Amino acid sequence: MKKTILLVALTLIVSGTQSLKSQKMKSVREQAKHRVTHPKTLDEVKQYALGEWKSIAIELRPTEDRAGSGKIQPTYLKRNFSYQDNDTFVGTITMFADNYGQMPLLEFEFRGDLNWGKEHPIAEGAWTIDYVLNQGLAVTPLHEQAAKMLNTGLPEGIAPFEVGVKKDILGKAFPMFNIAEGQIVSDYDLIYFKNGLLFMGAKHVDGTPFDQPERRPHQLQIPLEKVY
Repeated sequence: MKKTILLVALTLIVSGTQSLKSQKMKSVREQAKHRVTHPKTLDEVKQYALGEWKSIAIELRPTEDRAGSGKIQPTYLKRNFSYQDNDTFVGTITMFADNYGQMPLLEFEFRGDLNWGKEHPIAEGAWTIDYVLNQGLAVTPLHEQAAKMLNTGLPEGIAPFEVGVKKDILGKAFPMFNIAEGQIVSDYDLIYFKNGLLFMGAKHVDGTPFDQPERRPHQLQIPLEKVY
C-alpha cells in the first residue's frame, strides 16, 4: 500500500514538473516570436500593443519648470502602460528624486481612450496616437515633500493630499499642472514597435509637453518592454 502511494506521489511530482517545464517553454517561444515580429499596418500595431508594458530601468527626461522660470529640470521616472482591446489604456508614471529610483516622490495614473491616427514619418510601422485622459487622472504623493508641494496653492474644493493616498483630479482645476476646470487632457504622441520593444515619442529638449497636436514628437524615446 505504501509503495503504491509513493508511486502515485512520484508520478504526480514528475507530471507537475513536466507541466511547468512545458508552460515555461511555451512562454519562451511566445516571447521569442514576439521579439521578431515587426508590426507595420495600423491593425497589426493595435493588436501587437495589447497587454502591459514597463520601463526597462529608471528614465531621465527634460521637464519645464512648473513655476515658469524657463529652466529645464531633470525628471527621473518609470512608466507602465496597459493597452486594452477596446481602444482604451491605463498608464502609470512614477517619479523619483534620484537616478536609481531609491526615493519615490509621486505617482500619476492616467485612464482613457486611444485615438489612432496616421503613419508617422520617423520609421516604417510608426503611427500617431492620442491619449485622451477622459476616464481618470489620479495623483498619489509618495513622500512628505511631494504632498507638501501638491498642497501649495491647492485649488478650492480639493482636500489636502496625503502620503500614499491616491486622489482623482479628473475635470478639476489644478493650476500646478496647467489644468483648467472641466478640461480633458490629451497627449499627442507616436507609437512604434521593434525587436519586441515599445517606443513612444522622445520628449522635447526644452521640456514642453505633448499637449497640442503641433507639439507631437518627432523622435523615439527609451523603449518599454513587454510584461509576460
